[in-house]
Amino acid sequence: MAGRGSRLRPHSLTVPKPLIPVAGKPIVHRLVSDIAKVLKQPIEEVAFVLGDAAWFGDDVVQSLTELANSLGAKASIYRQDKPLGTGHAIMCAKPSLSGSAVIAYADTLIRAEFDLDPEADSVIWTKEVENPEAYGVVKLNKSEEIVELVEKPKEFVSNQAVIGIYYFKDVEILKNKLQEVLDENVMNGGEYQINDGIKRMMADGKVFKTGTVDEWMDCGNKEITVQTNGKMLGFLKKDGEETLIDASVNLENSKVIEPCFLGKNVVLKNTTIGPNVSIGEGSVIENSTIKNSLIQTNTVIKNANLDNAMIGNHVKYNGNFTNISIGDYSVLE
Repeated sequence: MAGRGSRLRPHSLTVPKPLIPVAGKPIVHRLVSDIAKVLKQPIEEVAFVLGDAAWFGDDVVQSLTELANSLGAKASIYRQDKPLGTGHAIMCAKPSLSGSAVIAYADTLIRAEFDLDPEADSVIWTKEVENPEAYGVVKLNKSEEIVELVEKPKEFVSNQAVIGIYYFKDVEILKNKLQEVLDENVMNGGEYQINDGIKRMMADGKVFKTGTVDEWMDCGNKEITVQTNGKMLGFLKKDGEETLIDASVNLENSKVIEPCFLGKNVVLKNTTIGPNVSIGEGSVIENSTIKNSLIQTNTVIKNANLDNAMIGNHVKYNGNFTNISIGDYSVLE
């Protein structure tokens, strides 16, 4: 999670992208918790690869430590000071690369229910897609084993897109292969890639299988993140495992069309919210209609008619005004 999240600006200018809440919980918190559910086994350690300390500071470290501890695990913090690719990022956590492990990119959310294949040396999680030519996909043999990784194939290879979550029965094997990649200075696009380590494992005869997820939700940019927020709210409402509307919410002549997330001390006055809206704690919404939107904490919105909106923390917005300052890289349409 060392990237700067430039595609999600302005929201990622003040909050690291993996810590931006979706459906009331930071992206990385949801991802780690959902992976833990799929694994169905105790987790001893969660290693986080962050960027420089100036951006990923003590508050971020504390949040991630609490996340690991909530799973009964210890947290290990590593830094990737230069953006040298996925393979390099993984090797920044070299001391933690032993035993069985999952490696995941922190801007993805999933819904999945499957058992890890005990015969596999590794499992690459995939999602069936309608346009595989736009993704990196896996090539399978007759035994349903992965024999090749193909990036954006021009001719059909498979419809199983790689989503950026991997399981290794013995991650030290990957570590050794990635060390070879670094020592030999093997780069693609100016970066060291995890795929080069995986391909070397395949060449040694290691067995790779797929684990297909039911839902793969990206948080790469504003449009996709708002869609993901709506999808996740629907799943959480169906599951009934999380409280989506806090008991402290104050409704004054207002209506909530579920699914919605309303955090602590949210106030709604003469307002209709929903469906598919998340509002962070301490926010006040007056004389507004809002749907399909993601609003963070301590924000005041008045006289607004919003759809497909994403608004950050500590924002003041009055729909009667035309001179608006929301932040760098914002788009008003």
